[in-house]
Amino acid sequence: MHRATIVLFACLATLFALPSAASAAQQLRLALQKTGTGNWEIHVAQAFGLDKEADLELQINELASPEASKIALLGGNADLIISDWLWVARERSNGLKVTFYPYSSAIGALMSKNSSINAIADLRGKKIGVAGGPLDKSWLLLKAAALRKGVDLEKEATIVYAAPPLIAEKAQQGEIDAVLEYWNFAIDLEAQGFKRVIDLTNIEKELGVKDKVIVTGYVFNEDFAATNPTTLQKFFIMTKKARKLIETDDRAWNVVVKYLKNNNPATLDLYRKSFSEASPKKSIAEEQAEVAKIYSILAEIGGEKLVGSTKTLDTNVFYKGPH
Repeated sequence: MHRATIVLFACLATLFALPSAASAAQQLRLALQKTGTGNWEIHVAQAFGLDKEADLELQINELASPEASKIALLGGNADLIISDWLWVARERSNGLKVTFYPYSSAIGALMSKNSSINAIADLRGKKIGVAGGPLDKSWLLLKAAALRKGVDLEKEATIVYAAPPLIAEKAQQGEIDAVLEYWNFAIDLEAQGFKRVIDLTNIEKELGVKDKVIVTGYVFNEDFAATNPTTLQKFFIMTKKARKLIETDDRAWNVVVKYLKNNNPATLDLYRKSFSEASPKKSIAEEQAEVAKIYSILAEIGGEKLVGSTKTLDTNVFYKGPH
């Protein structure tokens, strides 16, 4: 055989022996709120090599607000974000095929230092800061509770929407009478002398929820799920391992603490406890059944203003694929 031919065959053999592009780590683009707890699992996963173990290449885009992550998903700049099922349900009613996989049942609270604010009725004429945007699940739940008591907060109060850190900052500066914050920011504010005027877990109970119901989840497009079921399955397994480490392994918790501004031991313990208690405990079918009850009540109370044009929960709001 001609020497050149032998060299060519040798090169080809070497080439085919190398890992192909198809066997490379599967990429997953995540758009996450920089100060959100979704990053906790990702930091731990990377620190403990769980991403490599799952053969995933995670591309993380940390954004200032949950609204920015929604824009990233809708604009095709992210495969996966964390949001709430109310937003997913509303978007589906508008024709956008996004779907939801449970992440946490943690929910926030209305916080204030104003001694005259002790109930929903006291919010009339006040300036309220809302973390996130006008379609955030906590805000929709608070509006529903207020409407039940004959208070239309959008008409009878001044509402300011902003990213959670900015809302917390304005509250500390005394520029806002009360703030509706995510659970981790509510814990921070409580440590600084703010009181919990309304805990949204109590509103959930008023709406007929007997046990903790899932609030936020990983959100992605149905088309992406259909073409990347294995990638999603690997990701969900990875994040469950990371969450378990956060809950049980102090080394993992110390990874999280490095990214937190608050270093008060009591507050950190409360962070960890709340995070652990909010872990999904039920099956997808059970979670969906509970959510459907709340959705129907919200639709009855506030109609399209709260939930959009659909009065019953779309059964495809929850992802039913491999997990």
